[in-house]
Amino acid sequence: MRPRKPVIAIPADRRLLGPHWFHCVGEKYIRAVADCSGAVPVLLPALGEQHIEDWLDDFDGILFTGSPSNVEPHRYQGVPADPGTWHDPERDATTLPMIPAAISAGLPVLGICRGFQEMNVAFGGTLWQKLHEIEGYMDHREDKEAPLDEQYGPAHEVELVAGGLLRELAGTDRIRVNSVHSQGVHRLGLGLTVEGVAPDGVVEAFRVDSAPAFAVAVQWHPEWKAIENPFSRVLFEAFGEAARQRAARR
Repeated sequence: MRPRKPVIAIPADRRLLGPHWFHCVGEKYIRAVADCSGAVPVLLPALGEQHIEDWLDDFDGILFTGSPSNVEPHRYQGVPADPGTWHDPERDATTLPMIPAAISAGLPVLGICRGFQEMNVAFGGTLWQKLHEIEGYMDHREDKEAPLDEQYGPAHEVELVAGGLLRELAGTDRIRVNSVHSQGVHRLGLGLTVEGVAPDGVVEAFRVDSAPAFAVAVQWHPEWKAIENPFSRVLFEAFGEAARQRAARR
């Protein structure tokens, strides 16, 4: 009998599509888990924290994805957002308590873009809401009028910190990444260590120091055509391997 594939949970956004609410996950994240991590992706509804304990018993890893929505500023004592800013309080209520609980339980965790920001906030960090308006920082947003391949094309280098996990995975000190975000780390959360920085000094990757398993977050989007990008593939493979190890122990 072949070994059971690890099961990786992906918490969903809650979105109003027409007159009805749906719980949604972008296909690019699902494909990256299935194709590069070698795992079975399972979508989790944004139902708050009441089911978290049961969910953690059932899964071998959790992927916290990007999203058009932003973490509500009151979650990190930030100033109120501009009118019209897209928020998802149900996702916040699900992911923010789930992150420390999952890591403490030994589940491998990978955060991407919004997931990166969620992980920072979950550990007490804060966010710049409009990075492009802060003096000294680049504009990290994509051109929304451009084709998707341009929006998600390489935008800048990330310097990987010596001795870090990502530096080890990459086998080099610099990689080129896409840049599709307006928010960024203002104050890094407690117990987080920087793994990579953009040319302007913006934190682009970190790991959770005390985590018993893989616990990494990146600000860029490695899920975009992950199987075609050598570093993205290696990152998702490392995440999948950590999930396989947990599945074997269980």
